[in-house]
Amino acid sequence: MSSKLFGTDGVRGIANQYPMTGEMAMTIGRAAAYLFGEKDHRGLPKHTKVVIGKDTRLSGYMFENALSAGFCSMGAKVFLVGPLPTPGIAFITRSMRADIGVVISASHNLYQYNGIKIFDKNGCKLSDALEKHIEQIIHSGELDNCRPTMDSIGRAMRIEDASGRYIVYLKNTFPEDLSLDGIRVVLDCANGASYKVAPVILEELGAEVFPIGVSPNGTNINDQVGAVYPGQMSRAVHEHRAEIGIALDGDADRVILSDENGEVVDGDQILAICATYMMKEGTLAKKTVVGTPMSNMGLKVALKKAGGQLVEAQVGDRYIVEAMQKQKLNLGGEQSGHIVFLDHNTTGDGMIAALKILAIMRRTGKKLSELKKVMNHYPQVLENVHVRTKEDFSQFPKILNAIKKVEQALGENGRVLVRYSGTEPLARVMVEGEDYAVILGFAEEIADSIRMHLG
Repeated sequence: MSSKLFGTDGVRGIANQYPMTGEMAMTIGRAAAYLFGEKDHRGLPKHTKVVIGKDTRLSGYMFENALSAGFCSMGAKVFLVGPLPTPGIAFITRSMRADIGVVISASHNLYQYNGIKIFDKNGCKLSDALEKHIEQIIHSGELDNCRPTMDSIGRAMRIEDASGRYIVYLKNTFPEDLSLDGIRVVLDCANGASYKVAPVILEELGAEVFPIGVSPNGTNINDQVGAVYPGQMSRAVHEHRAEIGIALDGDADRVILSDENGEVVDGDQILAICATYMMKEGTLAKKTVVGTPMSNMGLKVALKKAGGQLVEAQVGDRYIVEAMQKQKLNLGGEQSGHIVFLDHNTTGDGMIAALKILAIMRRTGKKLSELKKVMNHYPQVLENVHVRTKEDFSQFPKILNAIKKVEQALGENGRVLVRYSGTEPLARVMVEGEDYAVILGFAEEIADSIRMHLG
């Protein structure tokens, strides 16, 4: 059993297999309550306030109860909000002045996976150091004799109006002098956590909404729908003659769009549109956007042309938020659709990003196909290679040689990035350049080398 529990985005794995078991969820709850809770004179936690939300996976019931039991066993007061987007939990955690917010979700993964993400009282995902501290508490046996009794045991209750609170919060991020009257929107909720709240937000702002992926059954989350599979959204845009398509992932912390022609608009393009508009309005802090090594070269070029700049953080929206907070910036994100508007929320929020684009469309009178021209999208190929183990690439000279060969061929007109997924047994090979057919071949060469040695 590995002592490493937390990955790039919390704890994640196949539900009911280590580390995503009910027993471990209960233990994580106990450890988090112990770490963040105020202590009484005996050194036992007391009055810890916890918000727990989830997406629509079947296993969510199991983990909700296990986490609740763990927190209550340490004297915490638990508030259960049911299915709600990850950014909604961040908001509710701050709003309720809770000590901890917990999201039960495996984000864009299929239903057989699940995960546990933890927010601090500010609605921010935990740092690597805090996650490591929780792991140390779990594996040290420090909790063995920490068991409040009698009236010191915690209790759990449900908050029935959490969705309503989040809906009002999101609507307030849209300019008061604008409405969505007359606009036709295709909305794909991935059969996930946003299936109730997202359609209501758009409808109450005046849009005519054509929903997809709003019938969760516990096993169909992200199944050929949502941000990872935008094809259905694009086809529906054509079918309904919509001005825009919005595809969220299972926990709605990321978004991918479609313009009125059914062409996909990814996270980098969303950032380019928002950043250049905000620079004109004077609202982009330091004229700087935080991206990652995966950001398309076209984003950097577009920002530079508009008088701004792109700085890089480690892949993962929590690292983007950390960089934004450290440098006092207000916009950052990833190509995958995690877009962070720090003036509004402390994590990626797909609906806020979509509302920002809709507001720009309304304010400028331009179609999305026209707005996206602000960025020249460099062709990019991403190959995912299943690996047995995540061994250091430096131990395999032939893999390094394959990478070096491609880098030399691309020169300054492209780049290569090879890394392991933080949540899945995958090596991700990204090649970017001017000619799609050429970089596709380069990506396959590197991927084949990885398969030969690690597959």
